[in-house]
Amino acid sequence: MTIDTIMRTAPVIPVIVIDDIAHAVPLAEALVAGGLRVLEVTLRTPAALEAITAMKQVEGAIVGAGTVTNPHQLDAALAAGSEFIVSPGLTETLGKAAIASGVPFLPGIANAGDIMRGLDLGLDRFKFFPAMAAGGLPALKALAGPFGQCRFCPTGGITIDNAAEWLAFDPVLCVGGSWVSPKGAPDKAMIEALAREAFALR
Repeated sequence: MTIDTIMRTAPVIPVIVIDDIAHAVPLAEALVAGGLRVLEVTLRTPAALEAITAMKQVEGAIVGAGTVTNPHQLDAALAAGSEFIVSPGLTETLGKAAIASGVPFLPGIANAGDIMRGLDLGLDRFKFFPAMAAGGLPALKALAGPFGQCRFCPTGGITIDNAAEWLAFDPVLCVGGSWVSPKGAPDKAMIEALAREAFALR
C-alpha cells in the first residue's frame, strides 16, 4: 500500500490521542463503522504504541503513527505494527530512515524549503501542518503552484466547518482532523455519526 492509496481511502484522517488503552478499540470500531478506516494515532501519550497494536485488530482499520519526529520513534512505531508514518515536519535523518524502512510516509511541510527537501528525498505526498496557523488555504494554494506533482493532507485547525473548502482544492487528497475523535471515553454512536458526516465530505 502506498501513501497515495492511504490518502485517497477517506476524505478525513482522524488524528487520535489515546490516554487510556481501554478507549483504543471502541474508538477504532466507531470510526471504521462510519467509513474512516485510516487512523493516525499520535505518539503524544504513553498509551500510543499499545493503542496502535490494539487498533490493528479492528477489521478494516489501517492504523499508523503520527507525531513521529526521529528514527527511534519510527522504529518503535513500526514494531507496534504501524502501517504508515506521519511526522509534523521533515528532517533528512527521519526521511531517509522512513524511506529505508519501506513504510508509507507522510512528512509535515509548512513552506517551499520543506517541500524541496522532500522532493530531494523522492517524496511528493505531504502533510501541510499546522494548516491554519501556517496561512490556511491561501498559503497552500500559493505553495502548490510551483510543485504541481505534490499532493497534500492539511492538518491543524481543520474542522467540519472548513474541511469541504480544503477538500475542494485539487491537490488536497484528504484532511487530518481531531474533531472526529474527541478525547476521553468514546461515545461510539456519536463518533460513528461524526465519522459518517466526515466521510460524506468526499
